[in-house]
Amino acid sequence: MHMESKPEWLTVLPAGGENYHRLKQLFGELNLHTVCEEAHCPNVRECWGGGTATLMLMGDVCSRACRFCMVTPGKPDGKLDELEPENVAFALSQMGLTYVVLTSVDRDDLPDGGASHFAKTIRLVKERSPGMLVEVLIPDFQDDLEALRVVAEARPDVVAHNIETTLSLTPRVRDPRANYWQSLSVLRNVKKLNRRIHTKSSIMLGLGEDEEEVSLAMKHLRDVGVDFLTIGQYLRPSKRHLPVEEYVTPETFEKYRHIGEKMGFKYVASGPLVRSSYKAGEYFIKSVIEREDNRRILE
Repeated sequence: MHMESKPEWLTVLPAGGENYHRLKQLFGELNLHTVCEEAHCPNVRECWGGGTATLMLMGDVCSRACRFCMVTPGKPDGKLDELEPENVAFALSQMGLTYVVLTSVDRDDLPDGGASHFAKTIRLVKERSPGMLVEVLIPDFQDDLEALRVVAEARPDVVAHNIETTLSLTPRVRDPRANYWQSLSVLRNVKKLNRRIHTKSSIMLGLGEDEEEVSLAMKHLRDVGVDFLTIGQYLRPSKRHLPVEEYVTPETFEKYRHIGEKMGFKYVASGPLVRSSYKAGEYFIKSVIEREDNRRILE
């Protein structure tokens, strides 16, 4: 059964506020793209109003066409804005943040999938804003270990890569090049390259999954060492995207949070409006990272 009318727990305020307009202008002037706008995120008011945003690298055209995603699919044709890493680092230095998320479209048209562009951006951001924690939400780079190494060596604090959905739904939900086991392999390999990097993943609910399979996906993520997990409601961006099969209740999301915590995730954000780059979670993730860094210093 397809669901059309949203329940009241999915009601959010429209974007607005002084900081929202300031950031919108700054990103526009520097030709920077945010996933907040491209993906029509429901939390844009909350996050931008609090001075945080998720920046999307390497343009706004994705070489893949997942059936849940609002970002425009197409052919980027190898084009890259060489000034983007510097512009991102400058913009972030003006924002006074302590935590930032850098993500990107998929760029299968580039030899390294854009890994070196990610690495350059991470290094410049760290240079310009030394106290800032950097999370990168990366594509799978076709599980190219060398591309992952390039990103890991730039020392991001968190590497996120989303499995998005359960094993059986993956072929229907994601682009054919986005494989469930490949995504798990990416997360495992990040830990192999540098066990100190925290890893993170995300699952959308409401696409027809059952509880047993969601729990299995969570177990698979723990088995490859994932530290942080976010679980949110899939919202249909347009009529050309997959329909919503179910609006999952806040109580069910809370149940998954408890399951995840019992499995040993260091942090689980689970709720209808939670997204993979979720502001409310960043404060907790930041405290986990700082606590572990302090423990290493004492050791």
